[in-house]
Amino acid sequence: MGRSTETFSKKEREKKKSIKLKDKKEKAEERKANGSKGKSLDDMMAYIDEDGNITSTPPDPNKRRKIVAEDIQISIPKQAELTEAEKIRTGTVTMFNSSKGFGFIRDHVTQESIFVHVNGLTEEVKENDKVTFETEQGQKGLNAVNVKKAPK
Repeated sequence: MGRSTETFSKKEREKKKSIKLKDKKEKAEERKANGSKGKSLDDMMAYIDEDGNITSTPPDPNKRRKIVAEDIQISIPKQAELTEAEKIRTGTVTMFNSSKGFGFIRDHVTQESIFVHVNGLTEEVKENDKVTFETEQGQKGLNAVNVKKAPK
């Protein structure tokens, strides 16, 4: 007679499979016996009270407030247009590479670093020059345009 082709690990795997299958069937039978088909509509209802919190009890109709749809703000309010004087900023050239044609200006008010390209210059500038400039939105952020040396 030949030896059995089943090894110890094969037997262990088969045992584990049969135990898992048995557990799965037991759980399914338990769910069938204990479970009901979902919850009733009243159990699933959620209400919002006068403060905007979710509760399981209906709100008191006496505390209801009237809300006008026009008073609800959905977006950010538009900013007022800047005047010509407000558009012009002052700053210091922190870095400018004339061979590459770009640099950065540190705004005196906001202390943010603003990119400047050689095309945005009206006169030549170098590092540590005090300048006046306007900004416009570029692809990667604010760009300085109409850059001039500030009067001393």
